[in-house]
Amino acid sequence: MNFVEKFQLMDAAGINRALSRIASEIVERNRGTDKLIIVGIRRRGVPLAERIAKKIEELEGVHPPVGTLDITLYRDDLSTVDVKPVVQETEIPGGVEGQTIILVDDVLYTGRTIRAALDELMDFGRPKRVLLAVLVDRGHRELPIHADYIGEKVATKQSEIVKVMLEGFDEVEQVIVVELAE
Repeated sequence: MNFVEKFQLMDAAGINRALSRIASEIVERNRGTDKLIIVGIRRRGVPLAERIAKKIEELEGVHPPVGTLDITLYRDDLSTVDVKPVVQETEIPGGVEGQTIILVDDVLYTGRTIRAALDELMDFGRPKRVLLAVLVDRGHRELPIHADYIGEKVATKQSEIVKVMLEGFDEVEQVIVVELAE
């Protein structure tokens, strides 16, 4: 498939500023880092979670635990993904019971990924609360889910795709909006 780039939403510096703001808001709203776990949703939510935790450490002097969720088996479209889906490790340090969990993902779109993440998270126990941090909120919700911490909101068409590119996964660090070439 060929895509046409419509516009750049964030460059590397913009991503860094958004993550700094999210980290600051997390610390402020939670009055510190006590009983806080940052959990990234695989794939790009994991490095974003790690970066947020590092920025929290810069602010508070405490590096909150970082976990990972692989929601593959919790997806409502699993049968359309692959005959033999690849499942990676889910790890939540110290468990979720009584903790404030900050779920981190790159893009919030329909809400189905977050629903799957919540389903999996509840299989690990009962957190005190779960909050959602996303780098980009593009709208078009199909489920009643909202983000508590947002790097950037952007109005998109259904035909557009928000593409988050991060070091370690991609050649360049940026967020762009693309559309399928006709």
